[in-house]
Amino acid sequence: MEVIAKLNNLRIAPRKVRLVANLIKGMDTQNARGQLKFLVKKSSVPVGKLLDSAIANAKNNFSLDENNLYISKITVDEGQTLKRWLPRAFGKASPLMKRTSHVTIVLSEKNPTAIKKKLVKKGTKEEAGSKSALSMEETVENLAKEDEEKNVKTKEIKRPRGASTTSKKRIFNRQSGKKMFQRKSI
Repeated sequence: MEVIAKLNNLRIAPRKVRLVANLIKGMDTQNARGQLKFLVKKSSVPVGKLLDSAIANAKNNFSLDENNLYISKITVDEGQTLKRWLPRAFGKASPLMKRTSHVTIVLSEKNPTAIKKKLVKKGTKEEAGSKSALSMEETVENLAKEDEEKNVKTKEIKRPRGASTTSKKRIFNRQSGKKMFQRKSI
């Protein structure tokens, strides 16, 4: 079972939000909350609120256990760019690009069998009638077959290496050898 939560038009540049997103990708929800709580980045607060919202969605809408969830996917896409102008010397103006982000979190279960047991119990004990119990067992079997097919296709989730080094490599590769921030040599 996958639970999705979205945050649109966050007024922080996507490049800055991706540093936080790459840090918590693949983590348990509890570990991710701890990381975000003590991280000294401005984007950690809205990403933490989004994670809490996704966990609340999982609890209330799908009755999933909070301890059985992990962040399977987190994406940070570019949103609208607000174009502003900054006054400069001699009556000139230079452009300012105020960038926004769209953040999407997808939570998945570590052990998908936990919800199936709940469905079987509800079907056999709480609901009256053997027909509903049989149909519930059939749906559980169908869910189990689908999960087995998904597990064959998917790979194990590994936590990415340091986000800062990978993003720097991407930036330098795009510019074909030019450094992004050049500092004066002494």
